[in-house]
Amino acid sequence: MSAVIDSKNSTRPSTLVVKQLEPTIGAEISGVDLRQPLSIEQRDEIKALLLKHRVVFFRDQPIDHDQQIAFARQFGKIYQHPSTRDSEKRFDKETADSHRISATEQRKLYKVTAGRWHTDTSWLVKPAWGAVLREVDIPPLGGDTVWADGHAVYESLSDELKEKIENLHVVHDFQSALKRVNLDYPIVAHPLVRVHPETGEKVLFLNFSQAPSVIGWDKAESAALVSELERAYSKPEFHVRFKWTKHALAFWDNRAGLHYPVSNYGDYPRELERVLVEDFDALPHY
Repeated sequence: MSAVIDSKNSTRPSTLVVKQLEPTIGAEISGVDLRQPLSIEQRDEIKALLLKHRVVFFRDQPIDHDQQIAFARQFGKIYQHPSTRDSEKRFDKETADSHRISATEQRKLYKVTAGRWHTDTSWLVKPAWGAVLREVDIPPLGGDTVWADGHAVYESLSDELKEKIENLHVVHDFQSALKRVNLDYPIVAHPLVRVHPETGEKVLFLNFSQAPSVIGWDKAESAALVSELERAYSKPEFHVRFKWTKHALAFWDNRAGLHYPVSNYGDYPRELERVLVEDFDALPHY
């Protein structure tokens, strides 16, 4: 399914071509050059498409580091991830606004050998709302990323399970990573069922890569519920799978669901660059 959206009253001609990928999640957008500043109309159209499709993709966009940051900045303030700091809590001005997602680094620091369903910065009081991910070095085969529609996952649950989890809170433990950069940040709790602030949809929100646990439940009971919800998130009916190509870019609503990096490319040094956009009313980070 494709649609053409015409920007009217713009300062320059603009036409977005939209190809929907799955019934509830994912769309590819063309007809725009991301090396150039967006018009107000283009920005608003892309944001509306993002809210509708949860994640949008752009191909054949040969943008560089600075252009990626400039694109993301049109949607809000850039979040400086603590992994871009040194041991003295100083940011490198050249790289602080982005974060290289390196398979080599993840294997070395985190002993990561397989992907997990997760959302970014869930350890923050106010997690980043948006994320822009750019291809840097992709394997010839493998290394796809999968996004899941958290609202569709929630709606698929039984009424009994929905009632059971409605008022639960879950914590995500990112402490080991934060200690590597000497960041003292408390463990915070989020509602397991979050209401999306812009769409009003209920979204199942938890980060399976950060040892989620339910507040007030014993360890075994919490682990059983987490496993049940992970199985729900793993159903392909709720997914869109993106095959990376050179000069590809993904832009997703971090509040709308989870994503999963597929680790099926052996020792290839897969690398992408991510820019995070702060929540609109984000509190001070540290």
